[in-house]
Amino acid sequence: MQVKEAFPALSVDKVGKVLKIKNSREGNKKPKINMMTRGLSRKEVIIPMAKHIAELIINSAHIHTANINKCLRNSKSDIVADFIRSTNNGIVITTNKLENDLNLSTIEKYLKSIQNVDPNSIESPRLPKSKSYMKIIGLPYKINQDVISPDFIEGVLKETHLFKDVVLASKPRVIKAFPKSDMAVVWVNIWNSQSGSLVKNIINRHFNIGRFIAIVKGINMNLGVPQYKNCWKWGHSTLSCCSYISRYSKCYGAHITEHHREKA
Repeated sequence: MQVKEAFPALSVDKVGKVLKIKNSREGNKKPKINMMTRGLSRKEVIIPMAKHIAELIINSAHIHTANINKCLRNSKSDIVADFIRSTNNGIVITTNKLENDLNLSTIEKYLKSIQNVDPNSIESPRLPKSKSYMKIIGLPYKINQDVISPDFIEGVLKETHLFKDVVLASKPRVIKAFPKSDMAVVWVNIWNSQSGSLVKNIINRHFNIGRFIAIVKGINMNLGVPQYKNCWKWGHSTLSCCSYISRYSKCYGAHITEHHREKA
């Protein structure tokens, strides 16, 4: 039995060139930025409510699931509720397809009509959200001789058209771009839809902060701000640290932890 060659029409030299070209092309691929956390499935509906109301619904979950599906069919929806489960602050309804505002209002209307249930104790249904991670560059570290603060950045974002419908997941963080640089990097985490549609309208866009033009860039999720544990300064890694003196993290003295009592 004859074994077929992998490259029957090519010589050894040509095969090597082909493999080299292929490997070089694969090496030039840009790494994909994974800038969103993974949360609940997009086919789930979150309904916050009082704990005793959630227990009442869960105890008859099969009945309420059937009634919800009946209401959805009456509204000419092709969504089907599969099951209901409880959470720490309410219930979650899992469906077969993605929800829309009409289906959410239909589910809300039914839940608030359940006997012995106070409608005010049930909040409006909402779809799951995830966190998206971004950074804002192009800003000076100081404006009018004052270091830009997280509160200042948060106030500016609320007045900017790009962030009109954005809810921050945490306070912005401001650090120097490099230890000796006069430019800043602002790290911003926002609540985004599971589809990522909100952040797509913001990434690589420009906006004004005073007379400066800032740029929004996407970053990998859970990217920590580097802090070197020798000089204990933010914004740079071990390789880029220029300090030759070890410092203690609590008193910032020019000594390591073991010598703190002697130097204090």
